[in-house]
Amino acid sequence: MNVSELLRLLQSEHDETAARADHLREQIERLSTAPAETETRLAELTATRKAIDGLTPPDHEPAPAEATTATIYQRTVTAFNEHPGKVFRVHDLHEHLGLPTDEPSINVTRSRLGRLARQGFLKQPGRGRYQKRT
Repeated sequence: MNVSELLRLLQSEHDETAARADHLREQIERLSTAPAETETRLAELTATRKAIDGLTPPDHEPAPAEATTATIYQRTVTAFNEHPGKVFRVHDLHEHLGLPTDEPSINVTRSRLGRLARQGFLKQPGRGRYQKRT
């Protein structure tokens, strides 16, 4: 095998790897926006259910309670949707949602809020503060 053939093979493998990397970057981009869009849609559906439940007569069978069916993640997104201008600290958000305020619980929520910020659903107007991106 001569040098020019080796360089040709190396270039070919480089091109294939670069194409694969581009494909993976596109997949990552698509997948990174999907959770935020889905959480937003879930929050909208929850708000719609609450509005409809508020309009139903008292003798009508109510929908299952949101607190028992919604995940903490959904409740968090709903809190930001219901208060789009409010800046929450993690501890304040826990109190608002009636969640435990022990350090491990706070850290889990801090991680969730960071994920929502990276996905573009929230913004951080200051260290440890989160607000819905408008």
